[in-house]
Amino acid sequence: MLTRRNFLKTTAAGSAVAVTAGLPMPAIAQDAPVKLGYVSPQTGPLAAFGEADKFVIEGFLATAKARGLNYEVVVKDSQSNPNRAAEVAKELIVDDEVNLVLVASTPETTNPVATTCESEGTPCISTVAPWQPWFIGQQGNAADPASWKPFDYAYHFFWGLEDVIAVFTNMWSQVETNRKVGGLFPNDGDGNAWGDETVGFPPVLEKMGYALSDPGRYQNMTDDFSAQINAFKSGQCEIITGVVIPPDFTTFWNQAKQQGFVPKVASIGKALLFPQAVEALGKAGHNLSSEVWWSPSHPFTSSLTGETSAQVAEAFTKATGRPWTQPIGFAHALFELAVDALSRAEDPTDGDAVAQAIAATRLDTLVGLIAWDGKNLPPFAAKNVAKTPLVGGQWRLKDDGGYDLVITDNKTAPNIPVAGKMEAIA
Repeated sequence: MLTRRNFLKTTAAGSAVAVTAGLPMPAIAQDAPVKLGYVSPQTGPLAAFGEADKFVIEGFLATAKARGLNYEVVVKDSQSNPNRAAEVAKELIVDDEVNLVLVASTPETTNPVATTCESEGTPCISTVAPWQPWFIGQQGNAADPASWKPFDYAYHFFWGLEDVIAVFTNMWSQVETNRKVGGLFPNDGDGNAWGDETVGFPPVLEKMGYALSDPGRYQNMTDDFSAQINAFKSGQCEIITGVVIPPDFTTFWNQAKQQGFVPKVASIGKALLFPQAVEALGKAGHNLSSEVWWSPSHPFTSSLTGETSAQVAEAFTKATGRPWTQPIGFAHALFELAVDALSRAEDPTDGDAVAQAIAATRLDTLVGLIAWDGKNLPPFAAKNVAKTPLVGGQWRLKDDGGYDLVITDNKTAPNIPVAGKMEAIA
């Protein structure tokens, strides 16, 4: 087991200052910390995903100190840019010599980091990207499944497209519609996967009797969605879905209102995860819906602190003055998994030993049980992916102008309680 070590405070720039406490630790030089690299999009259009990073990392370091664990966290900002993500991953491995890389939030950050770690033989745990764009997106020839190979050092935990499709269609079934759907799929890792004719929404919706209008891929940070809005009007779409970055959905939704297009249901991945994104829409955010990967009502407990989901969410709001946000749970779980795997590794400085420990993980975390056991996964992804539960929710406007995210569907995860039923957008 890892024993008493340093306490490190990480700065916004990504440096760390050690306060040594020091007893020797197996396979690591005396007083030398176990070094974790952490990458996420803290600036740029995906910055909402990194809002809770500082809170989570400071909490982890305080817990590590209290438990006598010797950890350093080196934080890097991907700036929402895949090239930057790969660059900082290389810095963590070559310059900072981290023992394990943790990475979160969207394929634009997770994939280049995981790919770099794989090529450098450095263990990596990633999350907050559906597993298909993570796994398939890293394959050399994504269009040729016969060429796909498992990874030796990169491990991922999150839900998959099959889960979000089930959640969204379960929510839609609660509202009377004409079953005509408009798809907003950008030209990025998520959008290309969600709109894929084989693994994405199109084949499943067709099988379920929905008619999909897909105007094609658009570029992120688009300032004119008239073509998409006109296509959805022509298709008589009463449901809108897709996976959109927050600023783009704000642009789309405001333009749709201006052009007289108001669907009965709008279930949007990515953009509608965050309170601030919905609040930016004013009253127009009422009854928008999204997937819910973590919330205060999720019945899970941290293996590091013993805190419940509700307690962690409350602590975030107390510390920041902001509403809880979904990435809190998964960022926290990354550090739970790091401590667990490194404590079981025969040599925390040996990448192969750490990777083997990650593969053998079976841990109850703040986001549920994590185990790379291949459960509910196709054989090609079984080694490197662990699935987490997913439910659906709808944003409800409060009297004070803020929003509550109300869970409205739990058929895919009945242990997570619902708090209301779907309502049509007025």
